[in-house]
Amino acid sequence: MRACALGLGSLALPANAPAQAEVIRFETLESAPAFQGRSFEGTGPYLRITGRATIAVDPADPRNAVIADIDRAPRNAQGRVEAMADVVLLRPADPARGNGTLLVDVPNRGRKLAPQLFDDAAQPGANRAEQDADAGIGFLHRQGYSMAWIGWQADIPSRPLQLALQAPTLTGVTGPSRDEFLFDHLRNPVTATLSWPIADPASLRVTVRGHWSEPRQTPEGLAIRATGDRTVEITRPASGFDAGALYEVTYTARDPIVTGLGFAAMRDVAAFLRREGGPENPLAHQGRPTVQRAIGFGVSQSGRFLRDFLWLGFNEDTSGRMVFDGLMPHVAGARRMATNYRFGHPGRNARHPQDPAWQADLGPFTYATMQDPITGRRDGLMLRCRLNATCPRVMQTDSEHEWWASRASLLVTDFEGHHIELPPDVRAYMIAGTPHYAGPAETVRRAPTMALPVNPMDAGPPMRALLVAMQDWLAEGVEPPASRVPMRAHGTLVEAAQAVPVNIPGLPYAGLFTGAAFSDQSVFPPKLIGEYPVFVPLADADGMSIAGIRMLPLAVPRASYTGWNPRAEGHGAGTLFPLQGAVAPFAATRADRMAANDPRPSLAERYADDAAYVEAVRQAAARMVAERLLLREDAARAAERAASGRLAQLGQ
Repeated sequence: MRACALGLGSLALPANAPAQAEVIRFETLESAPAFQGRSFEGTGPYLRITGRATIAVDPADPRNAVIADIDRAPRNAQGRVEAMADVVLLRPADPARGNGTLLVDVPNRGRKLAPQLFDDAAQPGANRAEQDADAGIGFLHRQGYSMAWIGWQADIPSRPLQLALQAPTLTGVTGPSRDEFLFDHLRNPVTATLSWPIADPASLRVTVRGHWSEPRQTPEGLAIRATGDRTVEITRPASGFDAGALYEVTYTARDPIVTGLGFAAMRDVAAFLRREGGPENPLAHQGRPTVQRAIGFGVSQSGRFLRDFLWLGFNEDTSGRMVFDGLMPHVAGARRMATNYRFGHPGRNARHPQDPAWQADLGPFTYATMQDPITGRRDGLMLRCRLNATCPRVMQTDSEHEWWASRASLLVTDFEGHHIELPPDVRAYMIAGTPHYAGPAETVRRAPTMALPVNPMDAGPPMRALLVAMQDWLAEGVEPPASRVPMRAHGTLVEAAQAVPVNIPGLPYAGLFTGAAFSDQSVFPPKLIGEYPVFVPLADADGMSIAGIRMLPLAVPRASYTGWNPRAEGHGAGTLFPLQGAVAPFAATRADRMAANDPRPSLAERYADDAAYVEAVRQAAARMVAERLLLREDAARAAERAASGRLAQLGQ
């Protein structure tokens, strides 16, 4: 990360200082007022601090031995493996006015997403935290959080607005690797960037297929050649495959990075910021730590990172203490990630119709410990932390899309598809009717790759309420709202063919979902061994999920909102488009819907007039506030939007 011109100098912990939480050096590159000095009610102004943290990991420590290839990594004079993480911090200028909680927003591909989700801040300002408007509605700052972003991903570069980890490379090591591409266009030839450098161009192979379950093909005209260290040119067959076809490239790769050190970096830097009281810690004040508790939060890729962080045992620091008191993985579904592997894929996220049996999609899937009949392993995300009393309280939140595309049903079912209860220190919430992720200013739009209009619904309002509930759970011991997800025991989690009414115009659902499978990773390419049962949410007569947190657009609807959107013709039709949901507006009048053969009541049949609609929104918002699923400020904001007509337009 580059120091800003406003920087106030560099503060570094001497290399010979005693190691605290494995951080041997913290360099402060910049310390400056955030948000142009904007003051937040109850907290005052904030400081923005940019720095770098160097960790030194002992490979002999059993807590570190789980890191893939740690035994092969180069070591310093003390026999430790070093890595350096970019760090950005926000804290109240007066530490005494903070709430005592450190919110660690695990970067998603190097980006900050918590400001966009919780503060309605617009990108790229949410990453900069410089201008007044970059704080959005200022929710996190009014609450008094200190915030940290710690670079963990070692296969991306460190640069402005992208936090990364510099980790050792195993120079000269080679091995098999593969990448999968879905281009969504028909340009020919097409260029692609591989995940790792090519060791031998002669090892390059490419196959094509329409869906992961179909045989790999090498039709006439299909060819591949290296154009650079990590780039290739693929010549596509002249016919037989549309823009949504899957191209799989296999090759011998070289020089893997010890990407699993990202978990140690998150552990050690978070523990340092939380517990170290010396002058080198920017969050310390007058020789004492200001952090009383810590919450780990991550979105999508970084939510999956937190699930692996917990499963691999990294919530125990090297002194045996808990790192995060609470974890909030968001839109992670039942997925993990392929980071702690040689030639891993930290950015990999298979999407329908791609291969669902990569390392990123292996079990365990849920927090409880269970026996997997396919692998024979008994495991669970909390198995390790149960053994040393370092389990955090967990609130996993998912969009509805994760229940169609990220096999989220495996959170609450066993390997035979039966209902299971979550542990008492875990809550799960599905935010019904939402796509994977949408910014606060999204609007309904069309895209040529998707069959239906794109769902713009933002999950910010319930997420703010749930963060308050997590804070109360940790600081006051107040139990959060009960889990709100589809369940087999409730009849709201069903086979895909039974999920959605088939007679709703504009909602052509054909039993589509992403499956779950296990592959033998010891052969290349991996061989499919078995599949796990996956279920999806049951919809009501409007085509919207019955279970979950039903935000106001679902509770007082003017359209049907779904967590799925089929691909358009020519782009892999018959499969789901990644990350998106759909919108199907209601007819204006009974006559209109009868003419369209639409079974859903029209707007005129639902609401006598605009005033009736606004009152229905107010009442539904009041119920959500009482259930602690919506804050009063968001209820008031929703009522104002309903009165202005923007609630229906924005999907909020």
